[in-house]
Amino acid sequence: MRIVRFLAFGKTSYGVFHGGKIRRLRRDPFTQFTTFGRISFIDSVSYSLDSVELLPPCSPSKIVCLGLNYRSHVREMESATPSTPLIFLKPSTAVIGPNDAIILPPGCKRIDYEGELAVVVGKKAKNVPKGEAAKYILGYTCFNDVSDREAQVTDGQWTRAKGYDTFAPLGPWIETDISPGGLKLETYVNGELRQSASTSELLFSVPELLSFISHVMTLLPGDVIATGTPEGVGPLKPGDIVEVKIEKIGTLKNPVVASEELGK
Repeated sequence: MRIVRFLAFGKTSYGVFHGGKIRRLRRDPFTQFTTFGRISFIDSVSYSLDSVELLPPCSPSKIVCLGLNYRSHVREMESATPSTPLIFLKPSTAVIGPNDAIILPPGCKRIDYEGELAVVVGKKAKNVPKGEAAKYILGYTCFNDVSDREAQVTDGQWTRAKGYDTFAPLGPWIETDISPGGLKLETYVNGELRQSASTSELLFSVPELLSFISHVMTLLPGDVIATGTPEGVGPLKPGDIVEVKIEKIGTLKNPVVASEELGK
């Protein structure tokens, strides 16, 4: 099932996308997500995809990201392989949806894309055993961990480098009926393939990540875990189109603009 969040006629709603149509949900999917499949949750009102604006598919209180969670990226960054998950946070204000612009801050010398699989938390999670992690996951979506490389190096910690507005593209929807293992992940810039990997290559699996993070901080419904990026990261420039494509989920597409362009 594909869950979307969308804007139509000035109203924000959740819906289910199937057969080229969006059917509105009567309440948000996090309220009782364990019984979400019941048809009674779905309203008779439907929309065509081109008649609505797709929004980020959830509104996380936080995005918990993983650094160096593919061996190929560890080698690429010339770093040591972490013995425990290397986590950091992006603020909710960094989130944008499909087709929204990634804005390059003034003065930044290198802003990179990082295509990733994202986990959407379905219900409050605290101290979750690894074997029970699946019970707390609503589904999966595409994510782009946009990063200011210069700030990442000079600051020594990653809050500024990862936290700019628009640095957390998310979407296009939440896919609920897949397993996170063995999915093909690709990132394209202007139609050129830049990253290609399988989620089976994650150093720490999705159940391990959710369990580990939930023992550090409480995860709330709608929170996002970004599972890390493979090798092939690279810079973005104004005018680029970046796409994160994940098998069985879909494609997250965003244009890139300079902040100066917004003043024109």
